[in-house]
Amino acid sequence: MHRSVASRLVRHGGMPLLELPPAYLAPSLHFSMTRTAVQSSNFSTTPIAAGRGRDMNRVRGVSAIHRTGTKFKLSAAKYPLPQPVSPEKMQSRGGTPDHGLWGFFPPSREALSVPEFDNDFGRPWAIQELREKSWDDLHKLWWVCVKERNRIATSNFERSRLKPGYGDHEADARDRAVQVTQKSIKHVLRERWYAWEEATRLYESGVRPEGQGYGDMMEEEVLESTPEAQKEENKDTKA
Repeated sequence: MHRSVASRLVRHGGMPLLELPPAYLAPSLHFSMTRTAVQSSNFSTTPIAAGRGRDMNRVRGVSAIHRTGTKFKLSAAKYPLPQPVSPEKMQSRGGTPDHGLWGFFPPSREALSVPEFDNDFGRPWAIQELREKSWDDLHKLWWVCVKERNRIATSNFERSRLKPGYGDHEADARDRAVQVTQKSIKHVLRERWYAWEEATRLYESGVRPEGQGYGDMMEEEVLESTPEAQKEENKDTKA
């Protein structure tokens, strides 16, 4: 026991020296002497006088997690609970042959595609060929490539699960060809974007296009819109 604690006990006449507690109980004895008579935990929300008189808390003893307790009232319905239907009594439902999710699988509708199918593909689209396509055609071709890459990813996932030991090389070669087509589409769209930006900049700076026959066509339109030309046209119609 600490000397200060022992001397304090002897000075106040708390207990004789022969009845002193062991040394390892000195800290607890010290705190019990310094604390007040009324003690409460810091995390407790119950007042000191909660045990006196009637308890006004209606949900005391109810678990906040499980919502159970001595004073928790359960409601009982007069209708019985529904019972799950056994698989034997369930009505069979046929498949959907034209479902859109079949696009993620090969024509055989199997999760794992065979190497012969993955190896049977053509060359990627060239940039020169894609420059002649419209915006709608490029948009459709892009999503066809996305759909094909999703199908290849589905087969690769099934192949990694089953580990058959074949088909990896053919699937990777087909996926690379599809990626080349997608990069070519992005290249063509980037060229068109730069061309549109350059045309917008030139138009805003006052430059107008001058091609073969373009200036003559503009002059004819201007002459036809003049009042003299309209008068001559009216004379011709009257005659």
